[in-house]
Amino acid sequence: MESEQKPDTGTPSGPYEEGKRAGAHPLVVVLSIILGLWFAIWLATPKGKQTQAPVNPELASKTADDDETDAAPIMFRVKSTVKEFNAIGVLVPEQATDSQVAGLLKRFRQARLANMLTTLLPPTTPKHKLGEHAVADIFIFSDGKFSKADALSVLSRGAHAPGELYPSAVPFETAMEHVRGHYRIDLNDTGHPDKGSIGFADESGVHSKHYRALF
Repeated sequence: MESEQKPDTGTPSGPYEEGKRAGAHPLVVVLSIILGLWFAIWLATPKGKQTQAPVNPELASKTADDDETDAAPIMFRVKSTVKEFNAIGVLVPEQATDSQVAGLLKRFRQARLANMLTTLLPPTTPKHKLGEHAVADIFIFSDGKFSKADALSVLSRGAHAPGELYPSAVPFETAMEHVRGHYRIDLNDTGHPDKGSIGFADESGVHSKHYRALF
């Protein structure tokens, strides 16, 4: 007699079981994706201070130049000249800002480049083959006491000139600190004929506290 067939007990022979999910749990998959994205972002992000946008020096300089160019122009007067040193003393109002002084210096340079500086300032080298301002030291002050010839002579001689050359004159350090702006022209120096600054620095490197080179 054939053996009686037993009913199926419900135990499948394959990997799938009813009521159980095949593969990884969806939560695990989501967490894995999130962690993978976070790690990718972390690798791509610069570290430390590099996360800040770098400053473009040329753009910063251009912005400063624009501010000085846009500054309202100021009135000025020529107060004194010293032919011996090709020096000119210029007086501006006390309330003039550094940006306005810088704008005036640049105006002088533009006029010099256009051979029009004599319309603004008296010649320092009349009939010179290189021009009416072949050599010049232009000092800008906002205090009339320091725009006179004795202060110009002190500044033109420099910080290391012997004291007996100007025993009764204003001290060099005092005069230097009152210079608002300085424009040095030397057309014999073909490499750098124009030098302009806020404040003043002599050829030895001694300079005022607020000295800042412009060009």
